[in-house]
Amino acid sequence: MRVGIVGTGFMGRTHAAAWSATEAVISGFVSLNKAMAEPIARQYQTMAFDSFAAMLEEVDIVDICTPTHLHHGMVLEAAQAGKHIICEKPLARTIKEGQEMIAACRAAGVQLIVAHVVRFFPEYALARKQVHDGQIGNPAVLRLTRGTFQPKKTEDNWFVDFAKSGGMMLDLMIHDLDYARWVAGEVETVYAKKISSEHAGAHVDHGLVILRHRSGAISHVEGSWAYPPPLFRTRFEIAGSNGLLQHDSADTAAIGLHLRGSGDEDIPDVPLPSSPLIEDPYTTEVKTFYRSLLNGEPAPVSGAEGLAALQLALAGIESAESGFPVTIDQLPEVKEEKRS
Repeated sequence: MRVGIVGTGFMGRTHAAAWSATEAVISGFVSLNKAMAEPIARQYQTMAFDSFAAMLEEVDIVDICTPTHLHHGMVLEAAQAGKHIICEKPLARTIKEGQEMIAACRAAGVQLIVAHVVRFFPEYALARKQVHDGQIGNPAVLRLTRGTFQPKKTEDNWFVDFAKSGGMMLDLMIHDLDYARWVAGEVETVYAKKISSEHAGAHVDHGLVILRHRSGAISHVEGSWAYPPPLFRTRFEIAGSNGLLQHDSADTAAIGLHLRGSGDEDIPDVPLPSSPLIEDPYTTEVKTFYRSLLNGEPAPVSGAEGLAALQLALAGIESAESGFPVTIDQLPEVKEEKRS
């Protein structure tokens, strides 16, 4: 099958490396302008398309790695063209947009996967399996942490434009909000606090979201864009009635040295969690999606799952702004699809 990648920034390059490990053919790239796509097209010995519409004529799969606010229109266009779609998280900027994207893909009969890559990190996947196998009894308290530096770009840093990205909670914390729901089930209420709501114009952000699950479990989800670059640290603790699961990304390194930089070092624009494994989790994610297409199986992380995570992140933002808990109403799209 032929895949076209939309967006040639940090995440587009990451997905390209993942696709190169499959039997799919990378047919080409499209970016804001053709000149931006040409270097990576040469790297993978393929072409840079003049436009998204031109790319749709030549591919079977569309991999969308563009800024969040562009996902909606591109997914609708790709679905109308009958193309299967992998879309970077978050699914969309609003619930309404996400619902329209899911409806368009269902109407067109195409697969839509939302790239919640944390589900493909082996330590996170194993912990979830152990919980669902009953290894620690009934899950009671989940503590999840994801801390890194604020993404930077020399031009048009859309990450810090709240209207485009939704800020730290929607862009970063959504990973662990999705994971908490995946492990402990549906959520009843969301209560949150974050620095940017208390101090407008702050150059960093740090937040805490408390989820009350219908199962009775409580999740404490912490996210941060306040760490010095290039640090990226993740942790989780899942406490149950019969035991405890723990993981800390710092424990996988033989030694950790974190110095304040001079500003001249080579630091990526977008922080990316690392894995000590031979196969990168982004590659595992893409391979899983590709196998689902070849075998006619449901997408590993459906549009409905992506929409549910979006709902939690937006509820966290709303709660942080209002100071009050937000009740989660189950969306029709979430009811319609079975969770894996």
